Amino acid sequence: MRSTRAALTMAAAALMPAVLLTAPAFAAEPTASSPTIVATASETDGSGVDDMSDDDVRVAIARIIADPDTGKAVHAAAQAALDGTIADQRYFLETGRWIAQFEDDRVAVARILHIATENGDKAVIREANKALDTNTPEALRTFLETGYRLAQAEDDRVRVFRILATADKKTDKAVIREANEALDANTPEALRAYLETGYAAARFEDDRVRVFRILADPTISDALRAAAEAALEEDTPEALRYFLEVGQYEVEG
Repeated sequence: MRSTRAALTMAAAALMPAVLLTAPAFAAEPTASSPTIVATASETDGSGVDDMSDDDVRVAIARIIADPDTGKAVHAAAQAALDGTIADQRYFLETGRWIAQFEDDRVAVARILHIATENGDKAVIREANKALDTNTPEALRTFLETGYRLAQAEDDRVRVFRILATADKKTDKAVIREANEALDANTPEALRAYLETGYAAARFEDDRVRVFRILADPTISDALRAAAEAALEEDTPEALRYFLEVGQYEVEG
């Protein structure tokens, strides 16, 4: 498996630009790009509304308005219905809600597409464009429920391969170890966790080892030793990274 992966990492490194570690919207902003579905399957066709009392209809609409995951179009349509007649309210639950949801879903997919374009997420861009080109409630909803997650996992997998391809086998052991663990797990969650937190934590671990190795050299200057010890005493990813990339050369210079 690892020999096949080595070939893939080389291909990923050749085909893709520099690593983009910006977290995609679905991980941090679910209400912005992957709206929570507040309806059950039985509600999606408006069935059962005829059996609801007028009070139950109003309560159902009030709950939709109060739900923080309700999109702007649905919220506006719900408020308009609640301000109208009972006929308006029943129409909203049966039909109007899903027309408005279609509008909200289209906006959500467009927002995902915008973020994906900024991040260079090719699979997400491809699948978002397919959903928008099809432009049906079903296509948009399918993308938001499952397609986005799977496409983002595809892009995340490429990112992890790219990190693995550029990692130094001698000094980036933790980065390589954690990348391989994420690829072996091969779930959207494992890949995303590695990119969001695992990579940074692993690089921090590797950087600390690199600084300790510098200190282990008895021939280094007193100034370099002091700078390395200061970086370790601060013990933050930023301090260690700065020392390794800039500080040690300023001291030596």
